[in-house]
Amino acid sequence: MTLSVVIGLSAVIVAIQDGEAVVLTVRPGKGQAGLPFGSFDPRVRTFELALRAFVSEQTRLDLGYVEQLYTFGDEGRDAPLADVGAGGARVISVGYLALRPDAAETGAPDTAWASWTRFFPWEDWRAGRPEMIDEIIAPALARWADGSEDRLARARVLFALDGARWNEERVLERYELLYECRLVAEAARDRGGAPAGGLGEPMISDHRRILATGLGRLRGKLRYRPVVFDLMPPEFTLWALQRTVEAIAGVALHKQNFRRGLERTDLVEGLGRFDRQAGGRPAELYRFRRERLGAGPAVGLALPLSKEG
Repeated sequence: MTLSVVIGLSAVIVAIQDGEAVVLTVRPGKGQAGLPFGSFDPRVRTFELALRAFVSEQTRLDLGYVEQLYTFGDEGRDAPLADVGAGGARVISVGYLALRPDAAETGAPDTAWASWTRFFPWEDWRAGRPEMIDEIIAPALARWADGSEDRLARARVLFALDGARWNEERVLERYELLYECRLVAEAARDRGGAPAGGLGEPMISDHRRILATGLGRLRGKLRYRPVVFDLMPPEFTLWALQRTVEAIAGVALHKQNFRRGLERTDLVEGLGRFDRQAGGRPAELYRFRRERLGAGPAVGLALPLSKEG
């Protein structure tokens, strides 16, 4: 018996739009949203070149910063189920993260920018702890744990229950726990029966899992790589930079401590010019000192939480 293998490529393309972090989605057949995706053409020299080619074809966007996220190749792929129309073939998905400084209109059919909060509303703590964690998620996880100390500990750590600290980077682990507890629609789709909940907007195939991987990776890199500047225009205010970091991390930051930490990195330079378009007191414009990247070890940004956060 010969088992065929299909290699699929998926792209988590992130940009900032009106102060919100958004991802590019496609709606094949105008059904549920998915990420830009396609099968790998073995005639193309590398996965990344193939990814750039089909993303450009599907969305009419050219990608700048790109990095490989993860290869999803577990047999069965039922957490959640991968389906790229491959029939009985073994599906291996290679996910990529791409960053853009603007959410440009693609002009391509069935594509749209969507806030990541539509898919992971429990991940947005900028206005405080989301009510759904204590009202919906925590009781459902307690029923799922059924007194198991190991399960209760896992739920407590991931969803900051019983005084545990929230770790914004563990996006994928939280989504997979909600899948296991049938609190997301993909669980019912893959396993049959009615879901115990329908938290967040579902996506086709295993795309919400791939999106969770991308968001978690990007959140983690904020602290040790200056990736946030790949989401910024050439000139920006410090307030716009802080809002971008908050939009990605999903937490509110302490303004003065954020700026003190930024000064220590030596990553930005004031231009002596001011943004007079926004209302209120004009704010100075800054630029990213890209030449700093070759002058020493790469650094990221501190994420000092606000008192409210």
